[in-house]
Amino acid sequence: MQGDVSDLSRYDHHAARIAAWRNRSRRVRYVCYFLITALIVWSVEEIVVADTDWSRISWESMLRSAQQFMSVDLSIFRSLMGPALETALMATLGTLVGLVLAVPVAWLGAMNISPLGRTTYVIGRGLMTLSRSVHEVVWGLIFVAAVGLGALAGVLAMGIRSIGFISKTVAEAIEDVSPGPVEAMRAVGASRFQILLFGILPQVIPVFIGNVIFEWDVNIRRSTIMGLVGAGGLGLALHRQMASYNYGGVATVLLVILLLIIAGEILSYYARKAVI
Repeated sequence: MQGDVSDLSRYDHHAARIAAWRNRSRRVRYVCYFLITALIVWSVEEIVVADTDWSRISWESMLRSAQQFMSVDLSIFRSLMGPALETALMATLGTLVGLVLAVPVAWLGAMNISPLGRTTYVIGRGLMTLSRSVHEVVWGLIFVAAVGLGALAGVLAMGIRSIGFISKTVAEAIEDVSPGPVEAMRAVGASRFQILLFGILPQVIPVFIGNVIFEWDVNIRRSTIMGLVGAGGLGLALHRQMASYNYGGVATVLLVILLLIIAGEILSYYARKAVI
């Protein structure tokens, strides 16, 4: 009887500790919610409310600006076909450059096949981070300063920017490969190159191809703004129309960009279905 009482007392004590812990966790969670909400409100106040000239904003001015952009200037439509083709070629060549450079970076950044272990792994991951952390416009400015104005700067910028995404996803796919085929090949004396070529590569090829197609689709969008930094294509045409305050021309360039992106979406969809 005394043992049952002591067991019941321990149970009550344990239940009280769980209830106290839950109450404490609930209070901490509510405090976190309050701090996050206060931070959001403060950010909106500082960045949007206090930093905006509200006296210039009115429904009339917004409707007037919208009407200016609604008048499409079809007279420049034919002259945009060349820049549109240049934009598509920039995206394709930039993706190819990123594809070629991403292969060795993925090899370095995959822990299970990195040639010198953690040393080359850190180098590979560092290159991935560098590529992804710098915006393509910044890369464009760097290459415009290096090689001058033109499509080459845009191709190089998109190629360097593409390295991070392609190499990171492929390296993670390599690290997640099924170990069975690799161990079987190693057991029969296969070399590291043979293991990579016949044991790992067939498992990551679908991921590799799918990510390259996706990156090409993204580069179609990137290439449209490369011209804003002097890298040619539709971005340059957009910049010229904006500089001349031709709102109808701006609307026309945006329409061509939209059509190009839709075409890229359709091509990438069928390319994925055909290859993967």
